[in-house]
Amino acid sequence: MAASAHGELNADNIILLADSYKVSHYKQYPPGTSHLYAYFESRGGKYPNCVFFGLQYVLKRWLVGPVLTEAMIVEAADVYKLHFGQTIFNEDGWRYILETYKGHIPLRIKAVPEGSIIPVKNVMFSVESTDPKVPWLVTYFETLFVQVWYPMTVATSSRAQKEVIARYLGETADNIDSLPFKLHDFGFRGVSSVEVKLYISKLYKNVRKYCRS
Repeated sequence: MAASAHGELNADNIILLADSYKVSHYKQYPPGTSHLYAYFESRGGKYPNCVFFGLQYVLKRWLVGPVLTEAMIVEAADVYKLHFGQTIFNEDGWRYILETYKGHIPLRIKAVPEGSIIPVKNVMFSVESTDPKVPWLVTYFETLFVQVWYPMTVATSSRAQKEVIARYLGETADNIDSLPFKLHDFGFRGVSSVEVKLYISKLYKNVRKYCRS
């Protein structure tokens, strides 16, 4: 990920929201590549299932509607020229997207419903190119898409903890009616910034709303 000449990242410029090595990938695909398909899964871990959660935030924050502008392309061209010391940025490709799709991003994204409980090693969402002239978009946005690991981790851990609480409530209490109040979020002190806390709190509060056991 590259920053501007002032050392600050423009978080609204979707072209800059990628690991900088992604910028050169369009040059590395075999000649004639016209279609790409990628998917996201949990390869496994502490729990046998994962709570799929957070993709809608990513999509609505950065990829829904006309999200690409001329100013973003100009800024990205300047930033990446400074970053690489040479012209690698695919300015023509991004201008094609702007002119052809009026700032919309030509990708097809399919996903299981938010809050779904999915066994590990299963596809949770997929990303597919829809324009043979810009198939490289699929992997360009990988950096942004994999941000869902964080809300998924919080949701999955919270659900597992509630399962433990529910089990012991069942053994020691008359009922489990108090379960919704038995798990509290003290994560504020452990996150890297206030912004991260605000982001994850919104997701945490919705775990009860969306999780289907």
